[in-house]
Amino acid sequence: MTDSDFDRQVREAYPELEEIEDADLRERVVEAWVLGLERGGWRDVEDVPYAWNIQEVTNVEHVRGVTRIALESAREQREFHGADPDVDTVAAACLLHDVGKCYEYPDHVDDALLEEPDPRYVSEEIPHSISGYALAHEVGCPLAVQRAIPHFLGEVPKRTLEAELVKSANSASSNAITQATMGITLQEWVEEYSQTT
Repeated sequence: MTDSDFDRQVREAYPELEEIEDADLRERVVEAWVLGLERGGWRDVEDVPYAWNIQEVTNVEHVRGVTRIALESAREQREFHGADPDVDTVAAACLLHDVGKCYEYPDHVDDALLEEPDPRYVSEEIPHSISGYALAHEVGCPLAVQRAIPHFLGEVPKRTLEAELVKSANSASSNAITQATMGITLQEWVEEYSQTT
Protein backbone atom coordinates (compact mmCIF):
# COMPACT_ATOMS: atom_id res chain seq x y z
CA MET A 1 0.00 0.00 0.00
CA THR A 2 1.09 3.55 -0.62
CA ASP A 3 0.47 6.63 1.49
CA SER A 4 -2.00 7.86 -1.12
CA ASP A 5 -3.95 4.57 -0.97
CA PHE A 6 -4.25 4.82 2.80
CA ASP A 7 -5.04 8.53 2.59
CA ARG A 8 -7.94 7.79 0.24
CA GLN A 9 -9.15 4.86 2.39
CA VAL A 10 -9.17 6.97 5.55
CA ARG A 11 -11.03 9.87 3.91
CA GLU A 12 -13.64 7.49 2.48
CA ALA A 13 -14.01 5.52 5.71
CA TYR A 14 -14.50 8.58 7.91
CA PRO A 15 -16.87 11.17 6.40
CA GLU A 16 -16.97 12.68 9.91
CA LEU A 17 -13.59 14.25 9.11
CA GLU A 18 -15.63 17.03 7.53
CA GLU A 19 -16.93 17.95 11.00
CA ILE A 20 -13.42 19.27 11.75
CA GLU A 21 -13.38 22.89 10.59
CA ASP A 22 -9.63 23.37 11.00
CA ALA A 23 -8.15 21.98 7.75
CA ASP A 24 -4.72 21.51 9.33
CA LEU A 25 -6.15 19.44 12.19
CA ARG A 26 -8.18 17.38 9.72
CA GLU A 27 -4.98 16.57 7.81
CA ARG A 28 -3.17 15.61 11.01
CA VAL A 29 -5.96 13.14 11.85
CA VAL A 30 -5.62 11.55 8.41
CA GLU A 31 -1.82 11.48 8.78
CA ALA A 32 -2.06 9.65 12.12
CA TRP A 33 -4.28 6.98 10.56
CA VAL A 34 -1.97 6.58 7.56
CA LEU A 35 1.03 6.08 9.88
CA GLY A 36 -0.87 3.60 12.05
CA LEU A 37 -2.03 1.57 9.06
CA GLU A 38 1.42 1.53 7.44
CA ARG A 39 3.27 0.54 10.60
CA GLY A 40 0.63 -1.99 11.58
CA GLY A 41 1.02 -3.67 8.21
CA TRP A 42 -2.66 -3.35 7.31
CA ARG A 43 -3.90 -3.59 3.74
CA ASP A 44 -7.19 -1.79 4.39
CA VAL A 45 -8.55 0.43 7.16
CA GLU A 46 -11.77 -1.63 7.07
CA ASP A 47 -9.81 -4.76 8.13
CA VAL A 48 -8.98 -3.45 11.62
CA PRO A 49 -11.48 -5.13 13.96
CA TYR A 50 -13.42 -3.43 16.72
CA ALA A 51 -11.99 -5.84 19.29
CA TRP A 52 -9.55 -8.71 19.33
CA ASN A 53 -12.44 -11.16 19.68
CA ILE A 54 -15.26 -9.23 17.94
CA GLN A 55 -14.28 -9.16 14.30
CA GLU A 56 -17.74 -8.95 12.74
CA VAL A 57 -17.74 -5.23 13.60
CA THR A 58 -14.99 -3.06 12.19
CA ASN A 59 -13.03 -0.45 14.07
CA VAL A 60 -14.25 2.01 11.42
CA GLU A 61 -17.88 1.36 12.40
CA HIS A 62 -17.07 1.84 16.07
CA VAL A 63 -14.98 5.00 15.56
CA ARG A 64 -17.71 6.53 13.40
CA GLY A 65 -20.31 5.64 16.03
CA VAL A 66 -18.25 7.20 18.82
CA THR A 67 -17.74 10.35 16.76
CA ARG A 68 -21.41 10.69 15.91
CA ILE A 69 -22.53 10.08 19.50
CA ALA A 70 -20.00 12.57 20.90
CA LEU A 71 -20.85 15.28 18.38
CA GLU A 72 -24.55 14.92 19.12
CA SER A 73 -23.80 15.07 22.86
CA ALA A 74 -21.70 18.20 22.31
CA ARG A 75 -24.65 19.81 20.48
CA GLU A 76 -26.94 18.95 23.38
CA GLN A 77 -24.46 20.31 25.91
CA ARG A 78 -24.26 23.56 23.99
CA GLU A 79 -28.00 23.98 23.27
CA PHE A 80 -29.46 22.60 26.50
CA HIS A 81 -26.83 23.41 29.11
CA GLY A 82 -25.01 26.37 27.58
CA ALA A 83 -21.63 24.61 27.71
CA ASP A 84 -19.06 25.26 25.01
CA PRO A 85 -17.17 22.07 24.08
CA ASP A 86 -14.64 22.53 21.28
CA VAL A 87 -16.16 20.58 18.38
CA ASP A 88 -12.89 20.24 16.45
CA THR A 89 -11.22 18.74 19.51
CA VAL A 90 -14.12 16.35 20.11
CA ALA A 91 -14.28 15.20 16.48
CA ALA A 92 -10.49 14.79 16.11
CA ALA A 93 -10.11 12.94 19.42
CA CYS A 94 -13.02 10.63 18.64
CA LEU A 95 -11.63 9.85 15.20
CA LEU A 96 -8.25 9.07 16.77
CA HIS A 97 -9.33 7.38 20.01
CA ASP A 98 -8.84 3.88 18.53
CA VAL A 99 -6.17 4.50 15.88
CA GLY A 100 -3.81 2.63 18.23
CA LYS A 101 -5.64 -0.61 17.37
CA CYS A 102 -3.55 -0.53 14.18
CA TYR A 103 -0.61 -1.38 16.47
CA GLU A 104 -2.40 -3.58 19.01
CA TYR A 105 -4.46 -5.96 16.86
CA PRO A 106 -2.27 -7.37 14.03
CA ASP A 107 -1.79 -10.62 15.98
CA HIS A 108 -5.57 -11.12 16.13
CA VAL A 109 -6.40 -11.15 12.43
CA ASP A 110 -5.72 -13.46 9.51
CA ASP A 111 -2.24 -12.91 8.09
CA ALA A 112 -3.80 -12.36 4.65
CA LEU A 113 -5.08 -8.97 5.88
CA LEU A 114 -1.57 -7.76 6.60
CA GLU A 115 1.67 -6.93 4.87
CA GLU A 116 4.61 -6.83 7.31
CA PRO A 117 3.84 -5.15 10.65
CA ASP A 118 6.70 -3.02 11.95
CA PRO A 119 7.91 -4.63 15.20
CA ARG A 120 9.16 -1.24 16.46
CA TYR A 121 5.50 -0.20 16.86
CA VAL A 122 3.26 -3.26 16.81
CA SER A 123 2.63 -4.79 20.23
CA GLU A 124 -0.22 -5.87 22.44
CA GLU A 125 1.76 -4.59 25.42
CA ILE A 126 0.85 -0.94 24.84
CA PRO A 127 -2.90 -0.24 25.15
CA HIS A 128 -4.34 1.26 21.98
CA SER A 129 -5.47 4.42 23.76
CA ILE A 130 -1.86 5.15 24.70
CA SER A 131 -0.40 4.34 21.27
CA GLY A 132 -3.20 6.46 19.77
CA TYR A 133 -2.14 9.34 21.99
CA ALA A 134 1.45 8.81 20.81
CA LEU A 135 0.40 8.92 17.15
CA ALA A 136 -1.58 12.13 17.71
CA HIS A 137 1.44 13.63 19.44
CA GLU A 138 3.79 12.52 16.68
CA VAL A 139 1.76 14.18 13.91
CA GLY A 140 1.39 17.40 15.89
CA CYS A 141 -2.21 17.36 17.05
CA PRO A 142 -2.91 20.00 19.71
CA LEU A 143 -2.55 18.99 23.36
CA ALA A 144 -6.32 19.31 23.82
CA VAL A 145 -6.83 16.54 21.24
CA GLN A 146 -4.00 14.39 22.59
CA ARG A 147 -5.29 14.39 26.14
CA ALA A 148 -8.84 13.54 25.06
CA ILE A 149 -7.69 10.31 23.35
CA PRO A 150 -6.81 8.13 26.39
CA HIS A 151 -10.29 6.94 27.29
CA PHE A 152 -9.75 4.69 30.29
CA LEU A 153 -9.89 6.08 33.81
CA GLY A 154 -6.47 6.76 35.25
CA GLU A 155 -4.66 7.22 31.95
CA VAL A 156 -4.64 11.01 32.13
CA PRO A 157 -4.43 13.23 35.20
CA LYS A 158 -6.97 15.81 34.01
CA ARG A 159 -10.28 15.09 32.32
CA THR A 160 -11.58 17.88 30.11
CA LEU A 161 -15.14 18.28 28.90
CA GLU A 162 -13.99 17.07 25.49
CA ALA A 163 -12.24 14.03 27.02
CA GLU A 164 -15.39 13.13 28.92
CA LEU A 165 -17.40 13.32 25.70
CA VAL A 166 -14.98 10.90 24.01
CA LYS A 167 -15.02 8.51 26.97
CA SER A 168 -18.80 8.46 27.36
CA ALA A 169 -19.42 8.12 23.61
CA ASN A 170 -16.90 5.26 23.50
CA SER A 171 -18.76 3.50 26.31
CA ALA A 172 -22.13 4.03 24.60
CA SER A 173 -20.89 2.65 21.28
CA SER A 174 -19.01 -0.24 22.91
CA ASN A 175 -22.03 -1.26 24.97
CA ALA A 176 -24.18 -1.24 21.83
CA ILE A 177 -21.66 -3.42 19.98
CA THR A 178 -21.15 -5.99 22.75
CA GLN A 179 -24.89 -6.22 23.32
CA ALA A 180 -25.66 -6.63 19.61
CA THR A 181 -22.87 -9.14 18.89
CA MET A 182 -22.61 -11.10 22.14
CA GLY A 183 -25.69 -10.23 24.19
CA ILE A 184 -23.61 -8.82 27.06
CA THR A 185 -22.70 -5.39 28.41
CA LEU A 186 -19.27 -3.88 27.93
CA GLN A 187 -18.55 -4.41 31.64
CA GLU A 188 -19.45 -8.09 31.34
CA TRP A 189 -17.20 -8.36 28.28
CA VAL A 190 -14.28 -6.74 30.16
CA GLU A 191 -14.81 -9.02 33.16
CA GLU A 192 -15.06 -12.16 31.01
CA TYR A 193 -12.14 -11.49 28.68
CA SER A 194 -9.85 -9.36 30.87
CA GLN A 195 -9.02 -7.05 27.96
CA THR A 196 -10.15 -3.52 27.15
CA THR A 197 -11.68 -1.95 24.05
